[in-house]
Amino acid sequence: MAELRTEEEQLEALKNWWKENGRSLIIGLVVALSAVFGWKGWQSYTERQATEASWLYQNMVEAVVSELDENPAPQVETIQHLGNQLKENHAKSTYAQYAALLLARVAVQLQDYDQALAELGWVIEQAKEDDLKRLAGLRRVRVLLAADQVDQAASALSGLTPGSFSAIYHELQGDVAYRQGNLGAAVEAYDRALAAAENLPTRPVLQMKRDELGSEAG
Repeated sequence: MAELRTEEEQLEALKNWWKENGRSLIIGLVVALSAVFGWKGWQSYTERQATEASWLYQNMVEAVVSELDENPAPQVETIQHLGNQLKENHAKSTYAQYAALLLARVAVQLQDYDQALAELGWVIEQAKEDDLKRLAGLRRVRVLLAADQVDQAASALSGLTPGSFSAIYHELQGDVAYRQGNLGAAVEAYDRALAAAENLPTRPVLQMKRDELGSEAG
């Protein structure tokens, strides 16, 4: 009888414990499971987002390459559509920022310099990598020169540093100085650019600029 009473007491104690703690135990278990499945769901979501962004950018690059065809108009529409999708749905992604660089390039080809500047400004605002910000800033200077906004280009360039883009930076210094009529400063800048561009494919074009300017300076 003593053993039975002990078992009954244990059962009663368990019932009482469950009344006091069962609810909080269930809530804790639900919270824990929600956290686990929520984390897995978030991981799955971010992976899908990254995959979609990569796919959109790949298609955009292919459209840019195809733009060299004889009739580029449909490809331009495709590039703009894909780029805007990336910017709207994946704004924090590096893919979106590179997409905006491509959109700026297309806008320049269409001589829509305001749109090109807007795209480059978006990259500068969104990008977290210094090199990407700097690249967008340097391209902004180039667009301003193309739009005959020489003073604005000079001002924009003065706020930048070469970083890993020394050849581009000094070439733009030369372009700005030449457009301002300062041939001596342009020659010096092009010489610095040539020194930095020793192994770059753009060196022949840069050398041609320097040679032409040298004869004018003489």
